[in-house]
Amino acid sequence: MNILVLGGGGREHSLAWAILQNPKCDRLIVAPGNAGIAQIAECASFDICDGSAVVEFAEAESIDFVVVGPEAPLAAGVADRLAEAGIPVFGPSREAARLEASKRFTKEICDAAGAPTAAWARFDEVEAAKAYIRQQGAPIVIKADGLAAGKGVIVAMTEAEALAGVEDILGGAFGAAGAEVVIEEFMDGEEASFFVLCDGEIVLPVGTAQDHKRVGEGDTGPNTGGMGAYSPAPIMTDELVEATLEQIVKPTMDEMARRGTPYRGVLYVGLMIKHGKPRLVEYNVRFGDPECQAMMMRLGAQALDLLLAAAEGRLAERHVNWAEDHAMTVVLAADGYPGVYEKGTVINGLDALPETSWEMMFHAGTSEADGKITATGGRVLNATARGRTLQEARDRAYAMAEAVGWPQGFFRRDIGWRALD
Repeated sequence: MNILVLGGGGREHSLAWAILQNPKCDRLIVAPGNAGIAQIAECASFDICDGSAVVEFAEAESIDFVVVGPEAPLAAGVADRLAEAGIPVFGPSREAARLEASKRFTKEICDAAGAPTAAWARFDEVEAAKAYIRQQGAPIVIKADGLAAGKGVIVAMTEAEALAGVEDILGGAFGAAGAEVVIEEFMDGEEASFFVLCDGEIVLPVGTAQDHKRVGEGDTGPNTGGMGAYSPAPIMTDELVEATLEQIVKPTMDEMARRGTPYRGVLYVGLMIKHGKPRLVEYNVRFGDPECQAMMMRLGAQALDLLLAAAEGRLAERHVNWAEDHAMTVVLAADGYPGVYEKGTVINGLDALPETSWEMMFHAGTSEADGKITATGGRVLNATARGRTLQEARDRAYAMAEAVGWPQGFFRRDIGWRALD
């Protein structure tokens, strides 16, 4: 098969790596890719949010299957255009992708499905939003309604922080994504990530993980796109998985189908767990980043078979074969992230790192020029490893992170602390 992966981050590097393990893959192209992806696959350059451009490229290159990595092309309807052209695609339609593209839409779906989640209200005027915050008090959560590259969420621990957050979002800090805000009840507990594949009818659980959103050790500092993750998440017991499926995921999928927009693809289910009960924090319509990196290390070659089955409506005949292993990924980020950071700094030592089924350095924000790898993003590298135990996976991941020669970067040194420390 000729396979095209859309995206250029750590998630897509790990997807490409797993797909290449499968003998069904004859040729792999990733657009736009990055310096790490270019070492294992062909890279192409075109607008991946332009459905016509994607279809044109896929037809020209005789692509048999397209895997959409990030959310933006899905929200732009790229999967719809590919389906119309008869090209098999992994990823939901534009309408189904609203489960991530609109916080308000997700809340409305949850209300209709009876799925447990935080109490909420939506606003498009600053003063009305401020009045609601003063009424509710803090802590409270402020979210830009639309896609904001993982940065449109403010967990406000004080009323002043919440009021300032509303001003920022509705004042244009996130562009069109912040035309509305959703204000939510603050939920405490332990977070976990649960992933399922859907083919419009069947829901197949494919794994659990736990992300670390805060930039600093001990889960302190501002939220980020994710500073590290491990899989599986010990808190996600069989009982919790079943409760999440029956109370949250299946009712949501039934409601989507009832509306004429059945969901096909992967669904990231972000959970808050307290007293053994799950509540929905958010849905994402793609694999989480960096959770995907840890999960792909564990799934390996079967990942392609599962993605194909979801795209072709064959999930009823598939199941996931999990080894008794663990995986961890540690994010190396540019100094200053998630705020202002320098681009173009040189990264050394990557050539000496192991590249095996147990250890991989996945690239997120990198480019190559004159034989040198440079940092081009905020989250730049993902030191990812498997082990028979989580401690073994952690030791391997941190050994790789420590070996990188990049004075302008940093990483959290406590990934996995809830499970290990």
